[in-house]
Amino acid sequence: MDRSLKTLAFKALAATVLVLAAALASAADYVAGKHYLVLDEPVRTGDASKIEVTEVFWYGCGHCYSFEPLLEKWSKTLPADVVVLRSPAIWHPTMELHARAYYTAKALNVLDPVHRALFDAMNVEQNKLGTEGEIKKIFTAHGVDGDTFSKTFNSFGVGSAVGQADARQRSYKVTGTPEVVVQGKYRISARQAGSHEAMLAVIDHLIALERAAGAKRHASDSTAPAQ
Repeated sequence: MDRSLKTLAFKALAATVLVLAAALASAADYVAGKHYLVLDEPVRTGDASKIEVTEVFWYGCGHCYSFEPLLEKWSKTLPADVVVLRSPAIWHPTMELHARAYYTAKALNVLDPVHRALFDAMNVEQNKLGTEGEIKKIFTAHGVDGDTFSKTFNSFGVGSAVGQADARQRSYKVTGTPEVVVQGKYRISARQAGSHEAMLAVIDHLIALERAAGAKRHASDSTAPAQ
């Protein structure tokens, strides 16, 4: 190995040590099985280059309603290697309607205003949104054409997304909402963490662990002898 390659390898190793040290410094603060759960079978994430944070939520959940502004504020502070996703929980037919509403809003590019409006309808106005017609009113109030809403709401694409969300929550083995899954490996709830704010602290800790593991893999690849 020439001098330049040795220098690069040393720098990569030094960076890894720093990242691992930072992760280990907080490791004693949070314990698997107490503050979060480790999934028996990891669930594949969408982008291998990102650390994936997935919130499982329901519009009718008051705890989700309280957690949402905290999650949004927190997500704006994250570095580029972390992506925050949402996945609606589906335990009965009405929740499936709400999951369809979420993916319809995404498909029609009105998620930002409609997402909050759906939360407000169920938690502030006490509207159960138990029919497609009631959900449709939320969309048309935000400028979506009624026919466009109906076609999208009942489309194959939205139905497929709902099916994937259902399969995802089963793989995560969620027991309530909101729950957050980090990198398809770790599940966090307020019950375990202690509060919604504590959930975010545990998530930060798990992101650090995943980042350290990624740095270690990268350093190992960098120092491996050429074939």
